[in-house]
Amino acid sequence: MRVSEPATLHFTCGKMAAGKTTLARRLAAELGAVLVSWDIWLQRLYPDEIAGFDDFLKYSARLRAAMGPHISDLLARGQDVVLDYPANVPASRAWVRSVFESAGARHVLHLVDTPDEQCLAQLAQRNRELPEGSVHMSADQFAAITALFVPPDPSEGFTMQVHGVPGA
Repeated sequence: MRVSEPATLHFTCGKMAAGKTTLARRLAAELGAVLVSWDIWLQRLYPDEIAGFDDFLKYSARLRAAMGPHISDLLARGQDVVLDYPANVPASRAWVRSVFESAGARHVLHLVDTPDEQCLAQLAQRNRELPEGSVHMSADQFAAITALFVPPDPSEGFTMQVHGVPGA
């Protein structure tokens, strides 16, 4: 297959329960892109192994090693991809950069800028529904994980779109 223009890797960044997955699903549908949902892959591959944040980091590293080349290959073949992945710290974003650069693909980092109060309300709703890929998270866990969040800096050089939350 001959690809006339590079594919684009869309990926999300934002606090827990900011609306990243909702945005990723919408983007994939609108763009006709392949959606790769990190939390669903982790839950399906490691249903009983992830008991805390350290486990998440361990199994997420395994998934990155397996999925990075696959996502890069999709992009290199001209397939747009929406990566619902927690690119919430510079090291995570650097990994995403390695994926799209190795494919010669374009990228858009979608920053979901949601106030904490709205995130907590959305977290409560998610806890009630527990959609696939979700686990119950407390307000204390939200605070601990949010403390680790590092918004993207212009010096990282990403093409970025900022998404606010309507009504927030």
